[in-house]
Parts: sequence; C-alpha cells; structure tokens
Amino acid sequence: MEAMFAAFANWLNMIVWGPIMLVLLLGTGIYLTIGLKFMPIRRLKAGFQSLFSKTSNTHSSAHDGITPMQSLMTALSGTIGAGNIIGVASAILIGGPGAIFWMWMTALCGMATKYAEALMAVRYRAKSEDGFLIGGPMYYIKIGLPKKWLFLGVSYAGMMVIAGLATGHMVQANAISVVLNENFGISKWVTATALSALVFAVIIGGLKSIARMAEFTVPTMSILYLLFGSAILIMNAGQIPTAFLLIFEGAFNGTAAVGGFAGAAITAAIQQGISRGLYSNEAGTGSAAIAHASSETKDPIVQGEIAMLGTVIDTIIICTFTALIILTVQIDVGGIRQAAWLFGDDGNAGAILTSQAFSAGIIGGGYVVIVGQIIFSFTTIIAWSLYVERAGVFLTSEKFKLIFRILSVALVFMGCVGQFTTVWAFGLASLGLMAAPNLIALLIKSPEIFEMTRVAQERRLELQNQNAE
Repeated sequence: MEAMFAAFANWLNMIVWGPIMLVLLLGTGIYLTIGLKFMPIRRLKAGFQSLFSKTSNTHSSAHDGITPMQSLMTALSGTIGAGNIIGVASAILIGGPGAIFWMWMTALCGMATKYAEALMAVRYRAKSEDGFLIGGPMYYIKIGLPKKWLFLGVSYAGMMVIAGLATGHMVQANAISVVLNENFGISKWVTATALSALVFAVIIGGLKSIARMAEFTVPTMSILYLLFGSAILIMNAGQIPTAFLLIFEGAFNGTAAVGGFAGAAITAAIQQGISRGLYSNEAGTGSAAIAHASSETKDPIVQGEIAMLGTVIDTIIICTFTALIILTVQIDVGGIRQAAWLFGDDGNAGAILTSQAFSAGIIGGGYVVIVGQIIFSFTTIIAWSLYVERAGVFLTSEKFKLIFRILSVALVFMGCVGQFTTVWAFGLASLGLMAAPNLIALLIKSPEIFEMTRVAQERRLELQNQNAE
C-alpha cells in the first residue's frame, strides 16, 4: 500500500511539474519582467529604501493592518523554511549543482511575479468583519476580474487550504520532529504536543500576533544563519570558483549525485531547480500576497517593490549560501575526502547533507542547521496558518475562522507523529496546482499591472524634475 502511495505521489508530481507548468511559471515571470521593462531589477535598491521608509504619507493611520516591514517578514516567514535547507540539498542530490542555476532563474523571474502579486493584492483588497485589511489572489480574482473568472478564485482558495495544511503544516512539523528525534532523542509525541501548543499560542492572537513574531524571529535567525555561513565560505574560499563552475556547467549537462552522479538529464536539473525554487520563494503561488495585502500602505506600487525583496532574500541570498556550503565543504567518509554533495544519495535526506556540510565547515555548524531548521520551519507553520485561515474564510465565512486555526494545529500534531516518506512529492505537486489559477489571473491583469507601473514611474520622474528645479 505504501509503495502504491509513493508511486502515485511521484507520478502526480511529475505530471504537475511537467512542461506545461514549467512554461507557465517561467513564462509568466519572463513576460511580466519584459512588460515591466525590467523594473523589478532596476528598482531593487528603491525597494529596500521603501522598506525602511518612515514617511507619513506611506502608511495608513487607521491601524487596520500591519506595517510594510511586518508584511515582508510575515511573507518571508512563510517562504524561509525547510526549502532553504532540505530543498536546496535535495535539489542538488537529484538534479545536480545545475539545479541551483535554475533556482536563480526562477527567483529573477519571480521578482516580477511577486511584485505583480502584491500590487494586485493591495489594489483589490477588502476588510474583514473585525476591520482588518485582507486580500490575496482569491480577492483580486473576485474583485478585479469579471464574474466568469470567479472559479479561479475558488479553486485557488481550495488548493491553498490543501497545500497549506500539507506543505505549510505537515511537512514543516515533520521536519522539526525528525530533527529533534534524531539529534536529541526527543519523542515525536513530545514534540507534537509542545509544537502544537506553541503554534496555537501564536495564531490565536491573529494577524498582529503573527506579524510581531515574524518581525523578530525571521531577521534574527536569517542573520545568524548567514553569519555562520559566511564564516564557512571564508574558510573554503578557494573552492567557491569551482562551486560556481559546477552550477553553471551542471545547468546545461545535468550532473547529479544520485546513482553515483551517473549523469542526470538536463530536465532533472531544470525540474528540480524550478520546483524547489518555487517551493523556497513561492513566487507564483500568490501566498505572500495574502500577507502584503494586510500592509498599512496607501501605495500598491510601493508594496509591490517591497514584496519582490522576498525572492531576493530567500533564494538569491539564503539558498545560495546553503548551496555553496554544500558544494565547497569537504568531508571524510571511509577515508575518502571529497565535497559533501558527492557522498549524497537519494536516501540521504537533504537536512542530513546540509548538517554534515555545516558540521565539517565550522565547529558547532551542525547545530546551526538544527536550530535554523526548527525556527524556520516554525515560522513557516505560523505564516501558513494565516494563509489557510484567509483562504478558508474566503470559501466559507468569518465565523469559521477559529475552526481553521484549530485545523492548522491538528495538522501540525499529525505532521510530527506521522511517517511521510512521500510528503515532499505531494507538497511540490500541491504548490504547482495552487500556482496555476494565480498565474492565469496575473496574465489576464497584466495590462493593468503594466499601466499602473508606467503611471507611477512617470509620476516619480516628474517629482524628480521638480525637485531638480
């Protein structure tokens, strides 16, 4: 029975992440990037400036949402998770170093996608019964498109609930329980009880509680992870050029570690890079737009520029650090000293490979991975609890909000104690199914996205000319 379940999961994942989805995902990102005249790349610095701006004309005084910084941290808490540790290592093991190149491509195209998602989320948002700003793909489909497209919003919300409970809860909770059990001998039942209680304590407070938690934990853990990673890379600086060479060469010949690096097809590198890249930064799924829609901002353009930073921080920076450490650090196995990734096989969990590389790279490095995975996975659970709640309320009503919170806690408990050998396959498949309605909606709304951006750029140019005079 388990073998049949695993076979079905792998089959579904291959179907979802076939040529059609890859073309839709990358094609939408490329189309939006070109249509925006590469604005996301050109306005990257401005995005960071807007993030830290305290100007009074940017934020609402109604306090009916969260700050732009909190919205980005909440969105990042949903993206920086197991995918940055397990996903990167698994992508290298299955698709080879070249998979990282395709993760980068997904991220670069994803900047425009994230920008468009947040822009539409702020442009077409509503207020909940308790007065808070709410939005996301299901809302900009419902409000911004003709009624004939409402089925896209409904299907998106439905898949959001399924994907959230599977990937945002069970996958992340399982990763935490496995790490604690294997490294400290802590019973999965103990982890399940404690983690469920912690999750409930945070999400019962709603949006404000989640945002405050994310604003502190995400930047703190990210900085610590990058500091330790930088120390390892400095000590292995001589291997960094070789690592980049492996990435660029592997992108077009598909060398992989699995099966004795027998030469995986280029399609494996592309598929792993794009699917794991999406799993990591979620550009195209529209999930982060739910967090950005709650920002106390008056300007959709500004929030869009802030939103695109998430892809850069998550994939271009954090995932790249993980990948370079795995590709540069050398470990000894049976008297043989080689790069960590060469000892991997398809039975070697991504978290174990990353932990081995960190442990060999710096004293106590293994604990950095352990703590990072626990905190990153925990924050991901919290963010996805918000997403599941928002999607669930969209499908039902506000009076069922508590039920979806309880459902999130229950799935966290199940994720800790269950055995999920095929959970990654189902997780990736569900994200792909969720992305499709969102990407279609963005393509339909693309003329409006381009026009709003053009008008905003012209307005900025006028202001610059006036100030110059």
